[in-house]
Amino acid sequence: MNTRLDSEGSGIPHQDPELPPDTKGPHSRRLGLVAVIVTFGGLLFGYDTGVVNGALDPLTDDLGLTALTEGIVVSNLIFGAAFGAMIGGVLSDRHGRRHNILLLSLVFMLGTLGCVLSPSWQVLALFRFVLGLAVGGASATVPVYLAEIAPAERRGSIVTRNEVMIVTGQFAAFVINAVIFNLWGETDGIWRLMLLVALLPAIGLFLGMLRLPESPRWLVAHGREDEALAVLSQVRTPERARAEMAEVHRLAEEERVAKTAGRVDLGVRWVRVLILIGAGLGFCQQFTGINSVMYYGTQLLGDAGFSGDSAIIANTLNGAFSVIGIAVGVSVINRLKRRTMLLGGFALTTTFHLLVGLSALLMPEGTLKAWFILVFVVLFVFSMQATIGPLVWLILSEMFPLKIRSLAIGISIFVLWMANALVALGFPPIVKALGISNTFFAFAAFGVLALLFIATCVPETKGRSLEELEDDFRTRYSTPAPLREEGSTP
Repeated sequence: MNTRLDSEGSGIPHQDPELPPDTKGPHSRRLGLVAVIVTFGGLLFGYDTGVVNGALDPLTDDLGLTALTEGIVVSNLIFGAAFGAMIGGVLSDRHGRRHNILLLSLVFMLGTLGCVLSPSWQVLALFRFVLGLAVGGASATVPVYLAEIAPAERRGSIVTRNEVMIVTGQFAAFVINAVIFNLWGETDGIWRLMLLVALLPAIGLFLGMLRLPESPRWLVAHGREDEALAVLSQVRTPERARAEMAEVHRLAEEERVAKTAGRVDLGVRWVRVLILIGAGLGFCQQFTGINSVMYYGTQLLGDAGFSGDSAIIANTLNGAFSVIGIAVGVSVINRLKRRTMLLGGFALTTTFHLLVGLSALLMPEGTLKAWFILVFVVLFVFSMQATIGPLVWLILSEMFPLKIRSLAIGISIFVLWMANALVALGFPPIVKALGISNTFFAFAAFGVLALLFIATCVPETKGRSLEELEDDFRTRYSTPAPLREEGSTP
């Protein structure tokens, strides 16, 4: 067994163990069950962010919402998620991944019941914020749990299931809303039933997590090695579990060292630039306007010319093509360069923004105009989810050195959530003031700026080590040394 310094030169012995193969058996089925139960957190994330899409029209009629208060009700969940991601990460590190997911399932239940029983839009907005805390906490905790319990060979595919469950949750929300609205749309307060459905997966998550183990890496980091080995033995062969303990030790130590660095490095120029690029990626991803469609798609299609019943059914296409898009993206993401795929994605989304805007501006009112807008919106959603959506998360996971990774990703994700919230808050009043065409022209303008930003600032991360990326940024952004001594001959 060889040892070397880890990629950041921290002095931690890095072990390259020859692990026994990850063979199939009862432990594989156990791991699959763990992944299904834990990704209920992603399903809830998707359902709770998507359910307001179809519920907004009856909710607006019932509670008397204006364009501004619509934005507040919708965006409050996203503002809550920004803070929930930060709080969830801290609680997860302190009390354990499993403990935190159990707590989040209770917050999901509380937030859902509070929303369903809300007598006014102010109370609804408050409980949407509570629900957002759970959504953000899940976004920070579920992928970590999955990554820490999965074998290295399957880590990528297992962690990616959470992203698939998020878009599946949004699609499920659109379909369930359409069914409920078309069956009982005339019933007062029907939006409450749409929101109540989210209680079922929240209960499933809570009951399921009661039977699941803690993350082995977290247990090792807290000195509970016998428990960690017992957990690994549930989801590995006995030989693999024992061999993998050394790797778990190393990763836990790397995580401990990473948390002792970070803030002091903000004084270094190239580190600040790298973090700003990460934050910029999060901002650009959200200002594609993807969540204006995922949150307000039914209203958007209604404004485009569809009737109420037709709009909520047509909106399910956005959910379906979101799922198809993420499936396509995951299948090709490792075959193309990151920057090439990202630039192509923004070129496509910007083109479809322009086509939506031109259709809304130039075509006469009627069914044909509504269908043109629907087709271009669906193609935008597909292009976004097949490229920019998963790519931004992947690049963020690849571009930061270990010693600043926790801090840098935390800042980037916070900016991403806040940009998401700004789009959610501003979309209804902006569409009311400017119309569909000018709103999508504005998204297209942001797309052009994003293309310039990516072309000039974002590094290629595919196939490059962290050392190479760090050297590039040190060279490009470190303060240059003086060319000559003062008073010397030029």
